[in-house]
Amino acid sequence: MKQVRGLSRRSVRRRTGRVLVEGPQGVREAVRFVPERIRDLYVTREAAQRYADFVGPARDRGVFVHEASEEVLAAMCDADTPQGTAAVVDWTPTTLAAVLAREPRLLVLLTHVRDPGNLGTVIRGADAAGADAVLVSEGSVDVTGPKTVRSTAGSIFHLPVVTGLDVAATLTALDDAGVRRLAADGVGERTIDEVDLTTAHAWVMGNEAWGLEPDTRQACDDVVRVPIHGHAESLNLAMATTICLYTSARSQRVP
Repeated sequence: MKQVRGLSRRSVRRRTGRVLVEGPQGVREAVRFVPERIRDLYVTREAAQRYADFVGPARDRGVFVHEASEEVLAAMCDADTPQGTAAVVDWTPTTLAAVLAREPRLLVLLTHVRDPGNLGTVIRGADAAGADAVLVSEGSVDVTGPKTVRSTAGSIFHLPVVTGLDVAATLTALDDAGVRRLAADGVGERTIDEVDLTTAHAWVMGNEAWGLEPDTRQACDDVVRVPIHGHAESLNLAMATTICLYTSARSQRVP
């Protein structure tokens, strides 16, 4: 119990190379996509019956499935209500070079994102939009934190997520790879409907509070804004990113 609970701390996750996945959706996707990386799966008796669609296949694939009481599961997990299931999964980070080697068409670079819910929601939205990867700068919230992992709803196991990136160096690497850098910012003269999104590009998103640093904005190929037609002052980071990604996906999928 103490070892699993310890994964709520970043230092323990870094030392062990493991993350805690809480709740049926995240665990289900781990079983489907990365069963070889699951160290242990914990489930209550009731949840084992309710989620037989992935508990059974997990056992068949050699995953160690442990029955636990509600009290034990609650003591191990970060969430107030872990919904009867959790898993310890090996975390295998990837690199920017590996992502660029696949000649990506659609990326998002998050610079100094601080809210775990925003980061997780962006990963989920990028997955749904068919993006090739999510890039996260240094100084951002930890992608392996329990709250972030929960908010991805399993999408963290579907696409590459590169972390700890230097923003300036990443923008240069994207340029060298032929990936256009589009800064999403309210000061942009053109809207997302007025730029060409059919070629390979990366959306560059700023911090929730202060947006993009001026140097970052200037280093991009274009500054683009999401139009606001009502009286809202701005959009939430995750919402704005999802709009940008879906606009790109629509443009790149037009016959």
